Amino acid sequence: MSRRKAATKREILPDSKYHNLVVAKLINVVMWDGKKEVAENIVYGAIEKLKTIAKDKDVLTVFLEAVDALKPSIEVKGRRVGGATYQVPVEVRADRQQTLALRWLVMFARKRGERSMEERLFAELRDALNGQGGAFKKKLDTHRMAEANKAFAHFRW
Repeated sequence: MSRRKAATKREILPDSKYHNLVVAKLINVVMWDGKKEVAENIVYGAIEKLKTIAKDKDVLTVFLEAVDALKPSIEVKGRRVGGATYQVPVEVRADRQQTLALRWLVMFARKRGERSMEERLFAELRDALNGQGGAFKKKLDTHRMAEANKAFAHFRW
């Protein structure tokens, strides 16, 4: 029996400009040292730059398409059986899909070479729409790893 209390989900309020929860979560992932206003400026600037790609579509829908392109549907988790640890493919819950997509988006945006974080985030979003970029490749690698370990699917719990 676990000695810890069950984890509770915190309620996140939508962001002030687009009134969208995904944008608010991205702001929280981008934020460093509690500097939320700086993170908001970065995210809003990157989304505004998406207007160059979104010709007649709404900018928010283009942003959500980019995030959806990064969501993994299956991943591997370590499962100890006997003395060996097997990488067992499991389906990803919807909230974890979104979390992983945002985390990978920001992680690979920070590794890019553009001058400002705003430009890096925009470039990673643009690449996600085109099926390129580090975050998209991470999704493909995750799917490839799950496909390779399909033989251990019977160890699912």
